[in-house]
Amino acid sequence: MADYFNWIKAAHVISMVCWFAAIFYLPRLFVYHAMSDDGISQERFTIMERKLYRGIMTPSMIATWLFGLWMLTLGWDVYKTQGWLHAKLVLVVLLSGYHGACGFYRKKLIDNPHYKSHTFWRWFNEVPVLILIAVVTLVIVKPF
Repeated sequence: MADYFNWIKAAHVISMVCWFAAIFYLPRLFVYHAMSDDGISQERFTIMERKLYRGIMTPSMIATWLFGLWMLTLGWDVYKTQGWLHAKLVLVVLLSGYHGACGFYRKKLIDNPHYKSHTFWRWFNEVPVLILIAVVTLVIVKPF
């Protein structure tokens, strides 16, 4: 593979870490938003959620996808037969759907901070943890 492949891989991992940091934090903000009772707090959480989603989470997701697809194109002859990679890609698509759901919920909370309970958001926050465990296991262990 190309000499710069490891640089692309490093950029992919860095952007993935940033994406997961944001994707772990945003639903935590939803918990606090749902528990807030005053307008000042609700406005503060709305601003924080918007900045996190638009300024960090979405650009990190895009970068993760771009660097990942770049690596795929460079090593397609090897990757196309790797079952673990196909499973990882399915999980990344699911995580991208979760990302979209966060954007949907973020907008719902603007009009109704009590749209869902803080308990719902606490459980919702666990989904990306499970995906992260599975993705890291697939990439490192390559079980199939």
